Amino acid sequence: MDRLNLGEKCLVIGEVGQAHDGSLGTAHAFIDAIAKSGAHAVKFQTHIADAESTIHEKWRVKFSYQDDSRYDYWKRMEFSESQWLELKEHAEARDLLFISSPFSVEAVELLKRVGVAAWKIASGEVNYPAMFDRIADTGLPVLLSTGMSYWSEIDAAVGRIKDAGLDFAVMQCTSAYPCPPESIGLNLIDEFKKRYGGHAGLSDHSGTIYPGLAGIASGMDVLEVHVTLSKDAFGPDVPASLTPSELKQLVDGIQFMEQMKAYPVDKDEAARQLAPLRTLFTKSVVLATPLSAGDVLTEECLTGKKPGTGIPIQQMPELVGRKVKESLPANHILLEGDLEN
Repeated sequence: MDRLNLGEKCLVIGEVGQAHDGSLGTAHAFIDAIAKSGAHAVKFQTHIADAESTIHEKWRVKFSYQDDSRYDYWKRMEFSESQWLELKEHAEARDLLFISSPFSVEAVELLKRVGVAAWKIASGEVNYPAMFDRIADTGLPVLLSTGMSYWSEIDAAVGRIKDAGLDFAVMQCTSAYPCPPESIGLNLIDEFKKRYGGHAGLSDHSGTIYPGLAGIASGMDVLEVHVTLSKDAFGPDVPASLTPSELKQLVDGIQFMEQMKAYPVDKDEAARQLAPLRTLFTKSVVLATPLSAGDVLTEECLTGKKPGTGIPIQQMPELVGRKVKESLPANHILLEGDLEN
């Protein structure tokens, strides 16, 4: 997935979703916060109420005091095409990839005009062929969420993506906000890779940094986490979100772990490089008592002490029975030159 550099490093996406609460200024503030964290991409959701919803759509969580219906909420979340373009340009100016999830064919067409680095397909849209057809026309990579999908649905969606010749990553996701540890499903990252032969990642709703860090060990290629400017903010996804400082900690941790994995250590070579430390922390054979010239070394007259600049302590048993050439004081660090052959 060349445009996203997947497989080279874990792509970290800060998901704004609806956390901007319809405020364009707040949406811009999220871009700045996510850029400061060191994440690689910012992701929004593009909702067009008339194209996506009816008045019959029920609330997932009735959190809004100002929206009478879910449709009214989506209506309030809409940005104009020029506003989306403004957000995209701001993201790119902050060296962030701009991504958004479309929730209707009309949203796909709008985003095609605005320009996105990749498509994120929400799990509720996996079974929408018309949307896939229009996305496929762009040739852009696809991040496929699987939160509410059966294996058969994921198989079909990946098949359509492969038929279109698109690069893709399959995202493990559990549609719970927040998601408890027993439902994260890190095991599926490896299963996706084996089953589909492509990239895989995690869309995390735990509201913590832990699944993201653990996912690196699971070989994930992409991580998406929700972001909130404050844990006291308004909105349904706040409990499942990270603050900018938590996102920064997560990004730093991922980079640290990637650096570790990129440099496997040869134990013998590492020991050679640490030779100066070995003389400080290892022990030499030392005289426990003074000896005269010609005295025979016994177990009782030998001990081990730092530094390791003399005969190594592990050779002590081999020294018993040998004679010293000259008189030596207690605490003398034995050298091979002190002994008769």
